[in-house]
Amino acid sequence: MPLFSLAVSPVLCALSAVQLFGLVAAGLARLSEGTRHERGCQWLLVIALAVVGGVCGFALQFGPASAAFCAVTLTLMTMIAVFDSGPRG
Repeated sequence: MPLFSLAVSPVLCALSAVQLFGLVAAGLARLSEGTRHERGCQWLLVIALAVVGGVCGFALQFGPASAAFCAVTLTLMTMIAVFDSGPRG
């Protein structure tokens, strides 16, 4: 069976793209700390959190696995944005 014969739903691809957008936005917000781009990346993160949060409700119609995937992404985004492992001082 050829690899490209597997059908993938465009909706699930779009959901995955939104999840990836959220994770990238969280990473950018974290990496931009202390730079001139910090404020813009923080606003991007706020928008991404709202979009991924909205998609969590939309994903419920595709089953609990899709909704759980969105919820885990939302949690990871929050953890990436707030976790600080640097020295305290």
